[in-house]
Parts: sequence; structure tokens; C-alpha cells
Amino acid sequence: MLELWWYPLLFVTGLVAGLVDAIAGGGGLLTIPVLLSTGLAPAEVLGTNKLQASFGSGTATWHYARGGVVDFRACRLGVACTLVGAALGAWAVTRLPREVLAALIPFLLAAILVYMLVHPRIGGEPHAARLPAPVFFTAAGLGLGFYDGFFGPGTGTFWTAGIVFALGWPLLPATGATKLMNFTSNIVSLAVFLAGGHVRFVAGFTMAAGQMIGARIGAALALKQGARVIRPVFLAIVALTVLKLLVDLVRR
Repeated sequence: MLELWWYPLLFVTGLVAGLVDAIAGGGGLLTIPVLLSTGLAPAEVLGTNKLQASFGSGTATWHYARGGVVDFRACRLGVACTLVGAALGAWAVTRLPREVLAALIPFLLAAILVYMLVHPRIGGEPHAARLPAPVFFTAAGLGLGFYDGFFGPGTGTFWTAGIVFALGWPLLPATGATKLMNFTSNIVSLAVFLAGGHVRFVAGFTMAAGQMIGARIGAALALKQGARVIRPVFLAIVALTVLKLLVDLVRR
């Protein structure tokens, strides 16, 4: 058991992470460092993080769906492929080196950041799709599902950017669909960590309580303000994710 003073901190961390994650993703930037600082083993950190993140992404998905911005029929192929991809990624994480992927991701995220800064209107209005939806959801579901199970940072960013760029959806419905995909891959990854006994339930449920409150607030803000609130938070989270991953890469 952790010392009692950790639990209020974990709750607040979950609340803030849930709020940010519901709007633009990137909640793991807060939750992973805090969990690591508790002294838990790395596998327990990842498993506990997936537990609390599942509650946050599930709550956000629910509120976006109630707001009418999640097209479940359009996303069902993506959900199915994400299930498969996340299961394969979670299985592979114990068997394959992650160094190459860790070195590549910050530069891909940086490219997304630059593109969205250069094209400030992207995501504000719908545009013609660049790929057929079945092709995109199959490729993205398998690829990003695998990535989230295997490594994780920036998954929501890639989903939102991919839906906006490839399918031409505005940021709000793209964010709603992203939460559905995140919830799918979180649940699958969580099942793998549960099977391995790598989840601290008291810490995880404490953070989950905060996640659910934060996710509700964040989703409500996004539904009310749309791209006006999503875009700046999204860009800030991408920039912070790139910075963190580059710092981690230099330290290694």
C-alpha cells in the first residue's frame, strides 16, 4: 500500500488528466510521471495507468456520444481493428525492443504540430476525404491500436489528426471518435495487464474517480466551445508530448 498522502494527489492528477485528455488527449503526460514517482514497478505503473485511463476515456466517450458527435456506425470498423491491433501490441510489448519506435514518434508528432500551425483552419470545417473510410479505419485501427498497446504516447493525437486529415471531419467529431478508439485500446491493454497481475487497484480506482469527473468537465467544454477550445489545447498537448519524448530520448 502507498502512504495515505499519495491518494489525494492521485485523485487530483486523475481529475486534471481526465479534463485535458477529454479535450485533446495527452493525459498520460501527467499520470505516468506521478505514478512513477510513487515507486511502483514500471509494469505496475503501466497497468494502473491503463485502469484509470479506461474510466476517463469511457466517460469522455459517453458524454461525446450523448452530445451527438460520435458516429458509432462510421467507427465500428475502426473499433474492431483497434481491438485486434491493441491486443497484438500489448502482446508484443514484452517481446520486442521499443527503442526505434521511441526515437521516431517525437518527430512524427512534431510534423503534425507544424502542419496544424501552418494550416490554422484545418479541423474547423469539414473537407473532402482523402481516403475511403474503410481503408483509413482498417489501417489506423490496426496500426494505432498496436501502437497504443505497445508504446502509447501520442495515440490520441495521431487518431485526431488522422481523422481530420484523411477523412475531412471537423475537430469536434474527430475528437469524439478518438475517445472511442482510445477507450477500445485502453480496455484491451488493461485486460493484458490484469492477466499479468500488474494493476494496483486502490491507486487506480482513486485516479479513476478523478478521471471521470475531469472527463465530464472536459467533454462538456469541448461540446460547448468546439474547435475554439479543442485546437489550442490540442496544439499545446502535442508540443508538450514532443518535448517530453525528446527529453526522454536524449536521457537514454
